[in-house]
Amino acid sequence: MGIDFDALDRIRTGQGYLTLAETLALAERNNAVLDPFSLLIGRGVTIGSGNMFYPNVMIGGEGAITIGDRNTFHSGSALFAAGGRIVVGSHNQFGEGGFTAKADRAGATIEIGDHGRYVGGAAIYGAARLGSGTQIFGAVAVQDCVLAAGGSYQEPDPDARGAVLKGVGRARHLSLATGQVIQGNGVFDMKDVKLQSFYHPAVK
Repeated sequence: MGIDFDALDRIRTGQGYLTLAETLALAERNNAVLDPFSLLIGRGVTIGSGNMFYPNVMIGGEGAITIGDRNTFHSGSALFAAGGRIVVGSHNQFGEGGFTAKADRAGATIEIGDHGRYVGGAAIYGAARLGSGTQIFGAVAVQDCVLAAGGSYQEPDPDARGAVLKGVGRARHLSLATGQVIQGNGVFDMKDVKLQSFYHPAVK
């Protein structure tokens, strides 16, 4: 028994996602779609060029989502705009190990700059501003936080890199400056802020 592609497309469009053919058409802008069957892209999503989509990625919702160029979305990445909007820059890594961004209240915006890494189960809820070069490692649930921009992880001076959260737990209402990091276990608190050179001495 063959696959009923028309039935699949009816289900996808009924839920607000692109058809299989429309999903594959992303490749016309040099986006790499490794498995169109498991990639769900909402009709309100604007996507640039050169992005890499691994299997089992979902990007959609009732709100607007804009994605720049040359981002990598590993399996288990989900971006959902429910009442709010999500703006993603370029050259970011989402996943490995899962990633969630959910603008889940009216008027909320999640802004993500360029050259960031958000991996290992990182999750962003509500509103957030993650500047260029910022990083989140581990199962950190971030809500209403600001991570200041800086150099990427390749910047030789760790204290000039974008702000970082790493560990496990909940981070709420935090504002980190360039070069700052919190390594948390449970609840993230500003009293635990350190400079990144504490963990990564500058390359001489």
